This record gives sequence, C-alpha cells and structure tokens, in this order.
Amino acid sequence: MAYETEDHETQYCFPAINTSCIKTKHSTHEYNIMYVFFSLLSVWTVFLNLLVIISISHFKKLHTPTNMLILSLAVTDLLIGLIVMPLEAITFIETCWYFGDTICRLFLITIGLFTSTSLCNLVLIAVDRYVAVCHPLLYPQKITMTRTIIIICVSWFCFSAYNILVIVTSSQKTYRCYGECGIIATFALTITDVFLSFLFPCTIIITLYLRIFYVAHQQVKVINSLLRSGKHLTESSVRRKSESKAALTLGIIVTVYLFCWIPYFILSLIPITGMISTIAYLIYWMVYINSGLNPVIYAIFYPWFRTSVKHILNLPKIFKPA
Repeated sequence: MAYETEDHETQYCFPAINTSCIKTKHSTHEYNIMYVFFSLLSVWTVFLNLLVIISISHFKKLHTPTNMLILSLAVTDLLIGLIVMPLEAITFIETCWYFGDTICRLFLITIGLFTSTSLCNLVLIAVDRYVAVCHPLLYPQKITMTRTIIIICVSWFCFSAYNILVIVTSSQKTYRCYGECGIIATFALTITDVFLSFLFPCTIIITLYLRIFYVAHQQVKVINSLLRSGKHLTESSVRRKSESKAALTLGIIVTVYLFCWIPYFILSLIPITGMISTIAYLIYWMVYINSGLNPVIYAIFYPWFRTSVKHILNLPKIFKPA
C-alpha cells in the first residue's frame, strides 16, 4: 500500500536507498497526539511496575515465593514499558525502523524474551497456587524462597538462549524493504514457536486453574457450612480461604493476560498485508498495554500493595524500621 504526501509524492524512509520502505505521512497535530499518548503509556507502565518492585523488594513481610514470581513479572512489565514501548511507538508512528540491523536483532530478542518470561511467570504462578490450594500441607516444603528464586533465574537464562537461537537461525532472511525490523521465519519455525511459547504453557495454566477453582470452591463450601453451624474456624481453614482468594486474584491476571495475547499469537500465523497492518498494530499494542494493567489489578485486589504504595509515596515512612 503506497503512502503519499499532500503533494502526491511518495515519501520513503531512506530516500537515498532504492529498496527503502515507504513512509506514512502524518500531520503535525497527529504526530503530537501519538507521541504524547505513547509517552504517557510508557511512563504509566514503568511507574506502576516500579511501585510493585519497590514494594516487594523493600518490605520483608512481602518476601514470599508467590510475591517473588509477581516481582519477576513486574520486572518484565517494567522493561517492556522502558525499552519495548518507546522503540515500538517510534516505529509505529514513523512506520520506519531507523536504528540499524544490529539494534533490530537485539530488539527482536528482547521482545521474545519478555514474551516468554511473562508466560513462564504465569505458569510458575499457576503451579504455586495449585500446590498452595490443592496440597497445602506440602506447600511449605515444596515451594521455598530459594527454589523459587533459582527457578526464576533458570527460566530467564533458558528463554534468553532460546530467543537468541530463534533470531540467529532466522538471520539469513531478507527484508521486504529497507527500513523495517522483523524476521521472515519459516512456517515450521512459526508453528514450533507458537506451540512452545504459547499453546503448551497456556494448556498447563488453564488445566491447573480449572483444578484450583474446583478445589477452592469445595473448600469455601466447607468453610461456609462451618460458619452456619456456629463452629469456630481453625487456622488451617482461614489459611485455605486466604489461599483461595489469592488464587482468584492471580486467575484474573492470567485471564487478562490470555485475552491480550491470544489475538497476537493468532496474528503471528497470518501473513501481514497492507489491509490488516493497522489491525495488527492495535493487537500488538494490546500485548504491551497488558504490562500496565497488572499493577492496576494488584491495587484493586491486594491490600498489601495499596498499603506499601502509601508508605513509598510518603518517603519519610519507608525508612522507618517498623
């Protein structure tokens, strides 16, 4: 699809290069609106996830295996807001990639890494909640801080290696035009990546959460029957109710994540043409906006997050030992 200026002259990303991509022309007003919007979105994502990171890192009471996984997810979301969103916004507005081939490859590796680690964090969260709700007596022995931190580090390393391998094996591709950043992967590689990076982990997440919600529902029924009969709740019953509530909150995070990411992976199987390029960009940005939604969910459902944010914003209090 050719884009033309008001003078009906085609504008190119790199006019001196014959194979340059065609650039979209926007009015100054449109440029200003888009740059302000994407800048605010990036700042919003970085700021909120930074609050999550500071909260969990600073307050020792929040040092739990589950919160370590939330911390890992927040780090991923913060890096998306800090690195991916600005570069993707410039490319979206200018419709040109101006940063060279090396930065392009690093950018693609970064996007793949953050995508993989986000989903891996959600798988680990699902496993954590499954053990906590379905096998509460085994939870303290099986899920420890040390094991959780080791697993998080290993997952970041493995997915970094995997995404570097994917980009390197696609290094012989040719661009459709000079001034774009992307890979032209084979159909077999695309299917393999979708299965390993999305279908398989999502199947695990959905299966575990179906089991979690069933067990949690049964536990709530037992607790409610105890309350109606006038019996006092034991510490174990209170803990199970708390774990079930945490599982519900994290289930909402997973649901929102899948809602934002499923269209992206479906789109990855469809060749992008000029007619659907605008829709494709909107779907891509749904993925990035998801990084700014998770802290909002924490703020709505987690009292500890709201309390810690109040202390953080009131700077003198955060340095008090109590």
